[in-house]
Amino acid sequence: MSQTVSYKNGITEGVIWKQLLAFFFPILLGTFFQQLYNTVDAVIVGNFVGKEALAAVGGSTGTLINLLVGFFTGLSSGATVIISQFYGARRDEQVSNAVHTAIALGLVASVVFFVVGFFGAPAALEAMDTPDDIMDYALVYIRTYFVGIVFPLIYNMGSGILRAIGDSRRPLYFLIICCLVNVVLDLLFVVGFDMGVFGAALATLLSQAVSACLVVMTLLRIPNACRLIPRKIRFHSSILHSIILIGLPAGLQSVMYSLSNIIIQSSVNSFGTNSVAAWTAYGKIDAVFWMTINAFGISITTFVGQNFGAQKFDRVKKSVRICWWMALGASLVISGVILLFGQYILRLFTSDADVVQIGMEIIRQLVPLYFTYVCIEVFSGACRGAGDSLIPMIMTALGVCVLRVAWIFIAVPISPLLSTALMSYPITWATTSVLFLIYYCQGGWMRRRMAKMGFTKS
Repeated sequence: MSQTVSYKNGITEGVIWKQLLAFFFPILLGTFFQQLYNTVDAVIVGNFVGKEALAAVGGSTGTLINLLVGFFTGLSSGATVIISQFYGARRDEQVSNAVHTAIALGLVASVVFFVVGFFGAPAALEAMDTPDDIMDYALVYIRTYFVGIVFPLIYNMGSGILRAIGDSRRPLYFLIICCLVNVVLDLLFVVGFDMGVFGAALATLLSQAVSACLVVMTLLRIPNACRLIPRKIRFHSSILHSIILIGLPAGLQSVMYSLSNIIIQSSVNSFGTNSVAAWTAYGKIDAVFWMTINAFGISITTFVGQNFGAQKFDRVKKSVRICWWMALGASLVISGVILLFGQYILRLFTSDADVVQIGMEIIRQLVPLYFTYVCIEVFSGACRGAGDSLIPMIMTALGVCVLRVAWIFIAVPISPLLSTALMSYPITWATTSVLFLIYYCQGGWMRRRMAKMGFTKS
């Protein structure tokens, strides 16, 4: 029996700002709940185990986990783009082949990441100069996480498939359930059974297993060409090539971000446990901005992908413009809220006065400059949606990663202060945003992709 796709979604038709918000909010809330179960780990561990454990579940471990998982998320964005373009063009067979190739990629990557993460963790933590009083906690947490790495990888790939066809609600529902499970298990394992950092990691692993199972069950039952049929899971070479061509630069971009953050984390580690704990707690607050701006990036990638596939190029440009204004407004609101209430939020993680003081210094330095990052996320997401990811990756590598590392190695030795290390963020955000603004506005990326796909401007 042939598969048919239901094309009733508003991405390629309807009022753009309404459809963009309808797609954006479930992604935002889903990202919020995804972040929340990590934050719950930090809150419970920080209050019931200690600041060393708090630094361990964030800090170096969080940076290393983001390095590998972020690479896969970037790589999987290639699948999201390909599926959204096929879906917009109503090419059912290619949609199905892309879905099964994407799941096969997730399964293979989970095996590779387990080996790298589990066995490479001690050397990586040592290389980051992780303080001795944190090391044992950090090693327990990160190894437990990588035992279950298949779950976040499959969830991310599966939710990316659903979002590619305009369904951003069910991934949200699954993450809400996942978060609730994690809260209950955190309280049970850490507070009830006194399992410490291992209990927090185990709670995260099991809750991620729930979300992965839910997204797989949905794909097994979805009544269109995105339906997952286990016996059809395999690589389709031409589609795998396209996924890698688009997703690999995005994955490498994420790796470069993480590597530069690892270098910064190593610099932060040199200022002692209080600074590491403050940076960890700030990172949970900071995540509110990043999950919001990332939701805009995911939204515009899917919007551009489907409309580009449907050859609605004017709608592509209009949706990017609207998304940019929305993202800018959101960044200003978030900055104001964090500046006003940051001290109270920090106290959720720790009652240590020194840690709170350092955390507020970090907030005052970085939060007012969030708006300088907006162009990077929106314009790179737009280019990626049309299949152009190599040049945006190069601009990010130079403007963010290379410049950030250069700052750490040149400026910090001259002025060995935490504030000097952290200045690398706003400097590189602003520089790279200017590059993306110029690149997007000159329009060559769109013309090249149209020519590559054999499209003609209507």
